[in-house]
Amino acid sequence: MTVEQPMSRYSKEFDPPVRGDTITADRYISKEWMALENERLWPKVWHLGGVLAELEEEGDFIRHNFGKESVIMVKQADGGIKAFYNTCPHRGNRLILGDAGSTPRITCGYHGWQFDPDGTLVHVQDPDDFPGGNPCGKTKLSELRCDTWGPFVFWCMDDDVAPLHEWLSPFPERLAGYGLENWIRVINLSADCEFNWKIIRDNFNESYHLPTIHPELSTFINDGLPDTLFEMYPSGHNSMWMKGHQPTTRQPFDAGQVPAPLDAIAGAWGINPDDYNGHAGDIRQAVIDAKRKFGKERGYTNYDSMTDQQLVDYFHCTLFPNLTITMSPEQCQILRTEPHPTDPEKCVFQHWCLYPPVEGMTEVETPIGPLPLRHDAAHRHSVYGDGVSVGYVADQDLSIGTTQQQGLNSRGFKGCILPNQEKRVQRFHELLNDYVKGGA
Repeated sequence: MTVEQPMSRYSKEFDPPVRGDTITADRYISKEWMALENERLWPKVWHLGGVLAELEEEGDFIRHNFGKESVIMVKQADGGIKAFYNTCPHRGNRLILGDAGSTPRITCGYHGWQFDPDGTLVHVQDPDDFPGGNPCGKTKLSELRCDTWGPFVFWCMDDDVAPLHEWLSPFPERLAGYGLENWIRVINLSADCEFNWKIIRDNFNESYHLPTIHPELSTFINDGLPDTLFEMYPSGHNSMWMKGHQPTTRQPFDAGQVPAPLDAIAGAWGINPDDYNGHAGDIRQAVIDAKRKFGKERGYTNYDSMTDQQLVDYFHCTLFPNLTITMSPEQCQILRTEPHPTDPEKCVFQHWCLYPPVEGMTEVETPIGPLPLRHDAAHRHSVYGDGVSVGYVADQDLSIGTTQQQGLNSRGFKGCILPNQEKRVQRFHELLNDYVKGGA
């Protein structure tokens, strides 16, 4: 008996072995598992807290609610950013109730305690009534680690976790050419969902679902396994490179006319799609050539620092445990699921889209339609299933969440059976096991 070579293609340099741990249902439905994640997983990783665009002046703040926790990031007088737990040291009241804003003093709405932006207590009622003397200047908000990368602000609860840029590896280097530093977050969407946070993480750790859940992408993204490169890094993160501006090789698109919307994409760069009927796959190189020739005059100054691959392809970065960065030439998507505060069978889904500033451009095409090229042109929270879109592709991804959650509760589910192309799913759960079961 011979064993056939798997179709999926993994980088020789970034293809660590997996153990084959059974992916059990309890991790999706058990409150005990959820409690272990809260104790052993979430404090041990960096969390994306917001974007630098909201932190320009001293006293500007952003708040990030995560499960039962809440963190505020505050701009300092020296230009730095500090992160604090969003709790008053007096009796624990939450201090900041809005998502973002600016204040010269962080003030508790219960008893009026006030803190400078650096977290130092500067005012209390009846300061001489404390047994230890006036607490002002002595008491501080509880501080967390805080760091930045590109346009993003991150926070971390544990001092022993690797520094942010090391923890993110290799993505700061791999994404440097895009020039993300000044990109603008145009959509900032979130939704409450009726499934565990890991269901969508599994989904983003594989492309096996594209032909069934996202069939329309096949006309301009090549999801054929021989053309897709999977990588799994020592940091625990994964990635997938997919050829863009090229139809999938899973279907015989090269036999006929160039399909929509690839024809319109080609036309936008002065390429006649009719010239590529019968060989639509060659449009990818034609777009590279056109972007090299016309990109700068159209305002895409970042093209000069991008590789040919970055000019046309899709780089899907899945960061352990719950953050995805999907890079395409003119869009950065942030896709994330976070745990519900108390219910393991619910989560919060978040979708941001950022775009490069282009001189003269006032509008961009987004997953929810055309929007002004300005910060948070669309900013809303909804409940999945209420008819409010979080992006047409994201809507499709979320559509499988509830039924999968229901199926995972069945006694008939014995553990996942995965093809080789889903090895990143396997590795994700083995890392999760190491944290949750091993107390890493």
